[in-house]
Amino acid sequence: MDPPLTLQELWTNALAYVEPRWLPSLIVLAAAGIIYIVAGWILRRLDKRLAARTETDLDDEFLRSLRKVVRLTVVAWAISQLLSEWVPPLGTAPPEGGEWVANDVQPQDWVWGIWTILVFFPISRFVGHVMATFEQKVMSRTDTALDETALPMVNRFVRFLVIAVGVLLALPQLGISIAPLLGGAGVMGLALSFAAKDTLSNLIAGVLLIMDRPFKVGDRIELWNAPRETGTWGDVIEIGLRATKIRNPDNLVVVVPNNEIMRRDIINYTMSGDDIRLRIPFSCAYESDIERAKGLLKEVAPTVKGVKLDPAPIVIVRGFGPSEVNLQLRVWIMEARSRRRIADEITEKAMVAFAGAGVEIPYPKRELYIRGGGAAGLLPKAE
Repeated sequence: MDPPLTLQELWTNALAYVEPRWLPSLIVLAAAGIIYIVAGWILRRLDKRLAARTETDLDDEFLRSLRKVVRLTVVAWAISQLLSEWVPPLGTAPPEGGEWVANDVQPQDWVWGIWTILVFFPISRFVGHVMATFEQKVMSRTDTALDETALPMVNRFVRFLVIAVGVLLALPQLGISIAPLLGGAGVMGLALSFAAKDTLSNLIAGVLLIMDRPFKVGDRIELWNAPRETGTWGDVIEIGLRATKIRNPDNLVVVVPNNEIMRRDIINYTMSGDDIRLRIPFSCAYESDIERAKGLLKEVAPTVKGVKLDPAPIVIVRGFGPSEVNLQLRVWIMEARSRRRIADEITEKAMVAFAGAGVEIPYPKRELYIRGGGAAGLLPKAE
């Protein structure tokens, strides 16, 4: 066994190792710094000139992403050159004393692998910006499935896909084989498909909602499982791949899984336009003048703001109850979102009109008929 080196010997070896390397390292750092500064200055000047000549900000975003790529490239190049200068090649030698074999992946390759992953982040951002601009300039003028609801999700998916491609390209440079990972991913995907079947079902239902479009963001639909003592309808504020968010009139956001939505009847109050017809039930006693009650309802309805005069309101007799005649007022209104307010105002004014005209609003009644005779007649007869 060799004796340990003294401090003087260690210092001498360190100087001998550093002496041929410090000057090339300084040259690499100086060159990287100059390229970094000059390239940034050129791209900033180009950005200012293009920004004044173009209407969109795609060129700005492109140059912004390009600056990040150039900076990352300069830094990665400098680190790679320094590693190749200061770190000896890695390899292995057989235990029996055979020829030394260098590794396929060296530290410089690790640097470029990390660079590949980092570079795809600004690329992903630029691709997402292009798709967002496409949505604003083109898709907002059309009425297709790829509207403001679908395109943000497609945008996020494409950005994630771009980053995933960068990671796959970087794995070989990091010394990681892709083939075993793909095989393991297939087995893992099969297991996850069974474990997350409900989530996958919601994802598929979300895609179907986007394609079929039974409602869109801003539509007012009926809620099925609204909290007690709260509004049973709401406005759609977001359609996601897993769930849909609906804000009810109490400003509560109800998150409904897409799979549950696809299994139910969807009542959309605003899909066919602003005009909808209201059916408001009323009742009056048998002793009241039915025609008078119908006339009062027809007079009251047009006085409420939002009720259309054409078609004119109509009143029909729906049936008979134990103590009342059931009427139904049918009116067309101008705004579907005002249906609750209009129904409330018509009901209130109808109640006042009925009271003023003597039309009785029914309540449960019972009539008792007492047959005359003594109590002895009610006793059972003796045999």
